Amino acid sequence: MKKAIIVIPTYNESKNVGPVTEKLQAVFKKIKDWKMEILIIDDTSPDKTYEVVKELQKSQKNLHLVINKKKAGLGGAYLRGFQKAYGPLGADVAFEFDADLSHDPTKIPKFLEMIDGGYDMVLGSRYIAGGGIPEDWGIDRKFMSIVGNLIIMTVLTDFRIRDWTGGYRAITKEVYENVHKNLTSERFSGYTFQIGSLHQAVRKGYKVGEVPFQFIDRTEGESKLGSEYIKNTLIYIFKVRIEEILNNRFFKFLFVGGLGTLIQLISLSLLRAVLPDFNLLFLTKFLTATLISIELAIASNFILNNLWTFADKKLDPKSIPSKFIQFNLASMGSVIIQLIVNFLGENLIGLKPLFKLPIINFMIDTGLIFAMIGIIIGLFWNFFAYNKFIWNSKKK
Repeated sequence: MKKAIIVIPTYNESKNVGPVTEKLQAVFKKIKDWKMEILIIDDTSPDKTYEVVKELQKSQKNLHLVINKKKAGLGGAYLRGFQKAYGPLGADVAFEFDADLSHDPTKIPKFLEMIDGGYDMVLGSRYIAGGGIPEDWGIDRKFMSIVGNLIIMTVLTDFRIRDWTGGYRAITKEVYENVHKNLTSERFSGYTFQIGSLHQAVRKGYKVGEVPFQFIDRTEGESKLGSEYIKNTLIYIFKVRIEEILNNRFFKFLFVGGLGTLIQLISLSLLRAVLPDFNLLFLTKFLTATLISIELAIASNFILNNLWTFADKKLDPKSIPSKFIQFNLASMGSVIIQLIVNFLGENLIGLKPLFKLPIINFMIDTGLIFAMIGIIIGLFWNFFAYNKFIWNSKKK
């Protein structure tokens, strides 16, 4: 029979551990396909919560206790609990669960049903149909919870999950082994553990589901939620989002392409200033300057893409000459696109002055606009072509 363990961190919860374990045991009697147990992780509470748990263990044989010698914080307590649950206790699934009766234990069967249905992580959600928060919460608490979740969803650009900050969760052993077990740094010691672990699980592609529940405010003891929660949460979500953007291959490609664009536009302007006017077949000074400036941008893009954008697929030095030729050929699609846009622009609209930049006294005309339009369209072709033909295999 599969085993699920409810992991409950405690600190000064002596008045709550009795009622919460009693309610859990009542729910366990209705669960037939899982062996259910409870694990209390106490941070050596001054009110001696651990003594109450030891007394409860005399009548509750499926109740376990781990005592941390010093306060480990929420994240540290859960990691210690998961280590015990998935290790010596042999759990298949572990729950995050609050000791203050704010989480509805009657929802546990639904969590397990979803786990049986293929979900890797199931969240208790206050912000989907059927869920809710206390009506008597102060405006500050509502703002911190509701707006906080909206900020997290917006910054992380993931609106599939509605409750990022909740602490009622079921986690499979695989998710623990590949996500939670690695969250050992100091920044995950507090409530950031909840957001960080969920964010990492989502990014690794685990299937995450939500179960609605009505959050009930504690009636005994004091909330552990402090102002540092807001600060640490904001630091975490903005930091990881910036890291994701900077490490994103397409962002790197766009940055390199943007630099190449700058090189191309500058060289195009300089060449147009120094080359004499001529008209040979379809070639004009403008199109000739365009070709030379494109090749300068291509050389810049090749070097920087190899060193940065596709660093994990960096080319063998011996293959660079032949790959540079292939790179030029692959870029021909973009070159053709730009030439077509510039040719059509010059002949259908004309090279007309638009405005002069102050200080440097530089004229912006429609020619530069045509070049920018062609460059932007060509970028999408280039990204496809470079992935497909140049850096098409991971470095071994």
